[in-house]
Amino acid sequence: MKGRGSQARSIMLRTRISAVMLSMAAIMSSIYVAGRLWQDAENRIYLSKELDRRTGQGQPAISVDDTLKLLGCREQKRRLAELEMELAAAKQQGFVPKHSVADNATMTGKRLMAVIGIMTEFGHKSHRDSIRKSWMPTGSALRKLEEDKGIIIRFVIGRSANRGDSSDKAIDDENSKTKDFFFLENHVESSEELSLKSKLYFSSAADTWDADFYAKVNDNVYVNIDKLGAMLATHWDKPRAYIGCMKSGEVFTNSNHKWYEPDSWKFGDGKSYFRHASGEMYVISRTVAQFISINNAILHVYAHEDISVGSWMLGLSVKHIDEVQLCCSGSVQGGICATA
Repeated sequence: MKGRGSQARSIMLRTRISAVMLSMAAIMSSIYVAGRLWQDAENRIYLSKELDRRTGQGQPAISVDDTLKLLGCREQKRRLAELEMELAAAKQQGFVPKHSVADNATMTGKRLMAVIGIMTEFGHKSHRDSIRKSWMPTGSALRKLEEDKGIIIRFVIGRSANRGDSSDKAIDDENSKTKDFFFLENHVESSEELSLKSKLYFSSAADTWDADFYAKVNDNVYVNIDKLGAMLATHWDKPRAYIGCMKSGEVFTNSNHKWYEPDSWKFGDGKSYFRHASGEMYVISRTVAQFISINNAILHVYAHEDISVGSWMLGLSVKHIDEVQLCCSGSVQGGICATA
């Protein structure tokens, strides 16, 4: 009997020791895991701060209020797109806008028909004077065109790299007399930056004027405004329009060539551009201009301005309209534009 009691006590003692050891092991494991989690958290914080320091992106996290504002803005954009589609359907059923081409009522407070931006440069005063003497009204006639027809015309130009130098002053003096410039204050004027200039023009114009269409024209092109207005009126029911003399062409890979494209590798083995509007003159609708304005910072620009704009149109649900009347350098009978 005594031997059996000793054996039972021995078994119980070993069981208690095992339980204590298991508890200690569990506690030690918990401490170890907690320590690792704390260390990992510290490491993540350190790495996050180091990344912010090195990239210069140490911005605070977006707040809940800002998130709600963004969601609200997206919902408004979605509803706006729906309304534009409903409006387009109504037009197809015979709805006529109040500010048609034939309407001579004042456009004050109403949406404009078109904004025409004439791309010009320093030293091109003779080009501008030639346009003023031919197809672009001046003075009170320019304001009357805006009020009667809802058409804005401006010379588009940036600023000198040496801000306030003689080039800037000459343009400011010219504008004080003519009042027909649209300044891209944050753009440095350069013949090598035409793609960026066009992107900024559409963005700024869409933010400045509420119009159905936005046109880009070179300062060596002559435009028949009445014919332009008549042509645009036929496309008023297309909320996402890209209108121009559509063309394609070879992608030049030789860096010594005048039309060299540094991003030529992106155009595949065939080295041919996609269809795009000729850069002499083309038109985009209001919705497309607003898209460029909203996404200005992430739209890629190529070496050539017309290619850049055409590339943005490829990924969008945009109606490409090949308008022969906008083939300015061709001999089109009754065309809207012509190069000097």
